[in-house]
Amino acid sequence: MLPQHKLHPFKMESASMHEDSTRTLGDIKFHPASVPTVDTSLYNLSPAQAAFFKTQTGLDDDEELKKAYPGSTGESIQGESCLDDIAPYPCIHGYSFLRLNLSTLSVYEHILELGRERPNAVLLDIGCCFGVDSRKAAADGFPAKNIIASDLVNEFLQLSHELFKTTPASYPGCLLPGDIFDPEFLSIAAPSNDVSPAQAVDVSSLKSLNPLHGRISAINAIAFFHLFNEEKQLHVARALAGLLSAQPGSVICGADTGTLEKGIVAANLTGSEFQIFSHSPESWSSLWDGEIFEKGTVKVETELVEIPLYDKQYLIMRWSVTRL
Repeated sequence: MLPQHKLHPFKMESASMHEDSTRTLGDIKFHPASVPTVDTSLYNLSPAQAAFFKTQTGLDDDEELKKAYPGSTGESIQGESCLDDIAPYPCIHGYSFLRLNLSTLSVYEHILELGRERPNAVLLDIGCCFGVDSRKAAADGFPAKNIIASDLVNEFLQLSHELFKTTPASYPGCLLPGDIFDPEFLSIAAPSNDVSPAQAVDVSSLKSLNPLHGRISAINAIAFFHLFNEEKQLHVARALAGLLSAQPGSVICGADTGTLEKGIVAANLTGSEFQIFSHSPESWSSLWDGEIFEKGTVKVETELVEIPLYDKQYLIMRWSVTRL
């Protein structure tokens, strides 16, 4: 059985059931009984998305491709459990985990450039779900042997191999389970000031992220921060900042629920209401430039965009934090 868990657009941290039949997703509580079953009409891959998955899986037929992914039939591709019962989250209902989200950010080409031109550059995809973003980056040229896809629950990382028709022997990227709030997996370290070239890292041998303090060139944290309250978002920011290389151009990026003024945002998705702590562009910029990093040592870029989710419009903040 797959464990109860997170998924995009509200990523990372396991979902747990409480006696009052609510579940928690990070710090977000919701009632799963109100979440509808998987709606295959929402599958809707774009031609570019379909082409990517066809190339990766070797499946040329659109219907066969659709059946290959979790949620398309209400079961996992292992046939062991109903994903809609285990993880009744917007990602499963709306197929948003297939959207190649990292590649839609303006900083994506810069990340690929780091992979091509910076010796021993490492990419971390944190809260990766099935690792789709990191697989896309590998296909686009970032060396797979230097990519780490990390998630709380190992079964979802195993599903990545199922989805992409790979094995640990055939795919050189690292699929690393771990809890970002566990100091044995990732402890808080001050941002690095060492701009010397990084030594090569054998990511396949990693048991935690702690050996990588100050050594990661790019971190993808899409749909991760907004799972947590303000205090935990600060913790995550400090933890990821400690991993980032001090070499100019090193970058952390993401896309989370945004707002014009920081505070709680109510989002009613698929019939279930989520109370989400969200930053504004101003509060997010001041958090990273001055609180997490010494002021003036990073460039913070934010963009608030309104996107349709189901039958409503929501503000999403796309962002990046780049070492200067």
